[in-house]
Amino acid sequence: MKRFMIKITALLLLAGLHSPMVRAAQMLVPGGQVVGLQLYNDTVTVAAFDDTLGSSAQAAGLRVGDELVNIDGAAIDNAEDVRRALARSDGQVQLNILRDEKPHQLCLMPQITEDGPRLGVYLRQGVTGLGTVSWYDPDTGCFGSLGHGISGADGDPVAMTSGTVYDARVLSVKRGVRGQPGQLRGGVEGKVQLGTIHKNTRQGVFGETTLPFPGEALPVASQNEITTGSATIRSTVSGNRVQEYSVEILKIYPNGRNTGKNMLLKITDPQLLTATGGIVQGMSGSPIIQDGKLVGAVTHVLVNDPTTGYGIFIENMLDAAA
Repeated sequence: MKRFMIKITALLLLAGLHSPMVRAAQMLVPGGQVVGLQLYNDTVTVAAFDDTLGSSAQAAGLRVGDELVNIDGAAIDNAEDVRRALARSDGQVQLNILRDEKPHQLCLMPQITEDGPRLGVYLRQGVTGLGTVSWYDPDTGCFGSLGHGISGADGDPVAMTSGTVYDARVLSVKRGVRGQPGQLRGGVEGKVQLGTIHKNTRQGVFGETTLPFPGEALPVASQNEITTGSATIRSTVSGNRVQEYSVEILKIYPNGRNTGKNMLLKITDPQLLTATGGIVQGMSGSPIIQDGKLVGAVTHVLVNDPTTGYGIFIENMLDAAA
């Protein structure tokens, strides 16, 4: 469940001392809130086409998701590089792009406007996503989300220079069916910035928030305390309302698995099954609670059975966050 949709520091560990993240591992507030995640890097991609100016770019073969590498030989690292390259152009320009990690070359005629030549596209720097907060530490302001990384086409976590987390809400739900995962469709709430993102790892996206996430702190369970049987998850599948839903932990896998698939679980809550069909994209990070303890977070859905998916041990998320 590694694709997302949204419209819109290192801690020093010294002998005899513990970092705030490690110290916070005993009591954490379970999340369940949906948030917008923005990771910045030096990639510039096409996010959408302008209704008026975008026809030439589309006719030339440019597509949403294409990464701009250079224009007439000038390297593109941000949107300002695009404006400078177009301002130097004299008519038609040559674009070198990456599409699905493969190089392509396009030629097109920029649209001339009062502000200079334009491609007629909206650009995005880095990647954006919609995900769920797994836990929040009220003592340090640190939080964890997703339970897996935001990945590129190669499957590895996207490298980032900085990141921001925004308040968001769920606008609609595409229900999951066998063979086709569902999806939460959401948007940011008035561009309200909640904090910053410091890490994008295989075990989750981690950062620090200036606005606390509400809730009562629960003890953190160790791996050997987790059992098969009934449990609950906390998720947002409508608006910004966090609700608790029943699940069943079917199997527990060895801690050595580095895939975010430490538990197999099944959604049993009739209300959630009616609303989403099971686990859908955007629910990644939903905290899993068993016997009054925070045990992990939802990470993946089985494509052939949307009622069933995987979860990561909370211990693994905390190790990656430290």
